[in-house]
Parts: sequence; structure tokens; C-alpha cells
Amino acid sequence: MSQGPRSGLAAVSSALLAMSRHLEVRDVLKTIVASARELLDAQYAALGVPDDHGGFAQFVVDGVSDEQWKAIGPLPRQHGILAAMLREAEVERLADVRKDSRFEGWPSAHPDMSDFLGLPIRDGDEVIGALFLANKNCPKPEGGCGFTEEDEDLLGILAQHAAIALTNARLYERSRELTIAEERSRLAHELHDAVSQKLFSLRLTAQAAAALIDRDPCRAKGELHQVAALAAEATDELRAAVVELRPAALDEDGLVATLRTQIQVLDRAHTARVTFAGRGVKALPAAQEEAVLRVAQEALHNALRHSGAEHVDVTLDRRGSGAVLRVTDNGSGFDPKAIRRAGRHLGLVSMRDRTSGVGGTLTVESAPGKGTTIEMEVPGG
Repeated sequence: MSQGPRSGLAAVSSALLAMSRHLEVRDVLKTIVASARELLDAQYAALGVPDDHGGFAQFVVDGVSDEQWKAIGPLPRQHGILAAMLREAEVERLADVRKDSRFEGWPSAHPDMSDFLGLPIRDGDEVIGALFLANKNCPKPEGGCGFTEEDEDLLGILAQHAAIALTNARLYERSRELTIAEERSRLAHELHDAVSQKLFSLRLTAQAAAALIDRDPCRAKGELHQVAALAAEATDELRAAVVELRPAALDEDGLVATLRTQIQVLDRAHTARVTFAGRGVKALPAAQEEAVLRVAQEALHNALRHSGAEHVDVTLDRRGSGAVLRVTDNGSGFDPKAIRRAGRHLGLVSMRDRTSGVGGTLTVESAPGKGTTIEMEVPGG
């Protein structure tokens, strides 16, 4: 705020406008953190959204590189000063966070922090997050904190609007999920009704043909022609339904954005950290995009439900005119040969079928205690 109230007001306005532009929760969180760090001129900023199990459903940082973040390790738990902010819903402004009695240390790769400003983000009486900054870029008073009361007030204003933006983004995502669920339910009913009628007609016509085949072969032949026609109609309706069941988000947003959104939801819903990176991928034919999405969903399901992984990394990279999907986890792993012998495939058969169906290749690398990597390569158009 050293540049004066006019520039400070402009900075606040820019931060609030930036938050209002995003509807995806993860994008809103990133914008809040980046805006807070820039607004208060701090070296580091972070925002944690708590879960119900003593950890964080999401944890977003700014001022830390991707390499540093990976080296730090698992997400923090709700302990020390973070827990105090969430539990007591009070502002914390400290000259040196390391000297606070509640400080419990951090991993060796964690950046060193001193002065600290943190506060809860509240939606009514509910604490929906904790926003904090560290290492203000200014001369520090002897034994004092670089963050001021003015900074505290400014961050409080930002947190109030952050609560609104975050709540709106959650409502948007929930609305979108409900809309997709309702649409799929409608299609399922239509598919059931249409195909059930065709199959019922097929059965009756086949029974009639069987009854006529000895005493009136010509009529039986006519009935069998009708069976063939009904079967063709049922096939056409099934194909039409499958096309309609293609995830709507793929058509609206494309493969990269759809994967990113779904992975953000999984990252929020699970204790494991789930990350996504898409690099240089061009639009693929519809069949390839749907196959990649389905294989990614199956691989993520296995990693999050069965492996006990703490990290699951998903990448989608361009390769020639096609793309390579890679899903890697640091979970318990397995012996692929033993899985096949035991008849338990963990969805591998389905993934291989989807991959080969679009002319792609699938490889699985895993071993007990060594995690798992699923790699799928598909050609372009």
C-alpha cells in the first residue's frame, strides 16, 4: 500500500474482477492466492480448503515453483497455526512464525518463512478455507512483523470476496454435475424404453418364426426377415444412444479442459493429491478423445480407490498428430501377471479394448510397492 490509496484501490479492484472471471473452483483458488500475494507484496501465499479428515481437500500455493512443490511432499495436515486459524477463526499476524509456540516445523524442502499473516475464509459461520501469506517484501522493524494492520484489513476484504467467489464456483460445479446426471438419466430411460420395445418385438417375431418353420417355411422365412430388420433398427438406436452419451463436456470444452476439470474435482474429493498437465495437445477425432477420457477415468479410479496412493499425476502430451496419456501413482502397485492369473483385471481389459478400438497402444508398468504407470498412445486424425 506504499504507493498510496488510489493505486491500492485499483489493485483491490483488479483482484476482485479477476476472481469473478472464473467459475472452476481450482481456478478461483489460484486467482485468490495470486491476487493476495501481489496485493500485499509477499514472497509466498497459500490457501487451504479443509476436508473432514484432518487434512486439506485442496491446497494452492503461489511463489513456489512446481519443482519445489513436488519436493515438499504430501499436503500439510490441519495442525499448528493452520489448525488454529481453522478452529478459532481468528486472524494470525506474527513477526516470526518459527518462534510461535504452535509451530511444528515443516519438511526439509519447504521454503524458509518468517513474518506471517493468515486468516480464515468464512461463509457465514462456516470456515471454508485458510488464506495466509509469508515474508513480506519490505524492511522489517526490529523484532516486528512486516505485515501491518492495514495489510490485515486489506486481506480481510479480499477474504470476504474470496468466500463469495469460492461459494459461487462450488455452486456452478454442483449445478453442472447435476445437469449432466439428469441428462444421462434421461438418456438411460429413453435407451431402456426404445431398446426394450425392439427386443420384445424381436423375441415375439423369432418365436413366431420357430413355430412356422415346419408347417409354413415361406411365412417363417418372412418372419426371419422381420427379425433381421428389427435387429438392424435396434443396432441403429443403440449407436445413436452411444453417440448421445458421449460426455457433453468433451464437445463443449475439449479433451484437455474436460480432463483438467474432472481431475480438479477428484483432487478436492480425495486426500491424495491429483495433478494434471496438458502440453501442446491438438484436438483429436471424437472417438479418440472419448477413449482417452474413459481410460483416464478408469486409471484414476484404480489409483484412488485401490492403490492407497498419496500422489496421482496425469499428463497428456502431444506426440506427432496424436497424443500420449500417462497416469502415474505412488501407491502399492501390483504384479500385472499375477493379476491376470487371478482373473482380476482392475479394468485393464476395458482400458485395452478402448485403446485398441481407436488404433492405440496401452502399456502398464507396476510392481508391488513401486506404484503404477498407465500409458496410452493414440493416433491423430
